[in-house]
Amino acid sequence: QVQLVESGGGLVQAGGSLRLSCTASGRTFGSLTMGWFRQAPGKEREFVAAISRIGGSTSYADSVRGRFTISRDGAKNTVYLQMNSLMSEDTAVYYCAASWLVAAHQLALEGQYNYWGQGTQVTVSS
Repeated sequence: QVQLVESGGGLVQAGGSLRLSCTASGRTFGSLTMGWFRQAPGKEREFVAAISRIGGSTSYADSVRGRFTISRDGAKNTVYLQMNSLMSEDTAVYYCAASWLVAAHQLALEGQYNYWGQGTQVTVSS
């Protein structure tokens, strides 16, 4: 069992930046593909970004590419989401997710992830 705990959410003005963190329990972090998803009010949860087990490969939703960066630190069992140039449309609850085995073309699919965090709220004021 893997537990994921997100942090770093908050209120920020449009154009600002935030960095989200997600720390995983246990000693299996290096075996997990990690992802970030988000859910805005009244909308379905959507894929944001993902990073492979050793961090050599990343994937982004078109809406965040060039503004957000996903990274991981194996020594800290932590995955990060650096969010720059934030817009009001980025307002959502952000969820961290982990997967034992997911193909590159399935990174955006919620069903491919085995574990989820509780979510952290990001609010961007315009």
